[in-house]
Amino acid sequence: MILSDYRRQGILRTVGWPFEACPVDIDETRKLHEEAASYVERLAQEKARSAAGLLAAGSTIVGADTVVVIDAEVLGKPYDGDDARRMLRQLSGHWHQVLTGVAVINGIPSEIRVAHETTEVKFAMMSEDEIDWYVSSGEPLDKAGAYAIQGLGARFIEGIRGDYFNIVGLPVRLLYQLVTAM
Repeated sequence: MILSDYRRQGILRTVGWPFEACPVDIDETRKLHEEAASYVERLAQEKARSAAGLLAAGSTIVGADTVVVIDAEVLGKPYDGDDARRMLRQLSGHWHQVLTGVAVINGIPSEIRVAHETTEVKFAMMSEDEIDWYVSSGEPLDKAGAYAIQGLGARFIEGIRGDYFNIVGLPVRLLYQLVTAM
């Protein structure tokens, strides 16, 4: 299995799936009026296809992408600290959704399976001091929705409905189903 993101690599190690990292660079710009589910599935597919072009035929390749959605607004990675603060204020005290698109190519790039998982997450109320502290940690700056449930951000999570691994960035059960269906 080929995957590039370090959080996703950690998940694969946890579940005992061997893998090789293959970083790819794609344009992650969201298309006008593109819904969150279509967006993460498209990016996952583009990442998998891009990796397929770099590797020998026959490899099982996984691409994934994650976003946060609150009040119909798609939150990707923040642009800077101010954007992270804006996102955290928006999430504070509310439920939101985390969507991860997963694409699997098993040997032949034209044969690809794509799906997404949705998990609901409840954020605790955060004070301005907590938001400032968290942003100053640097953790929110490269995370969709400006938080990491598996890191310092865990202290602000009140509840989840669904797949924990989806929030981290790779829904294990969905990935297993896609791989075994090929």
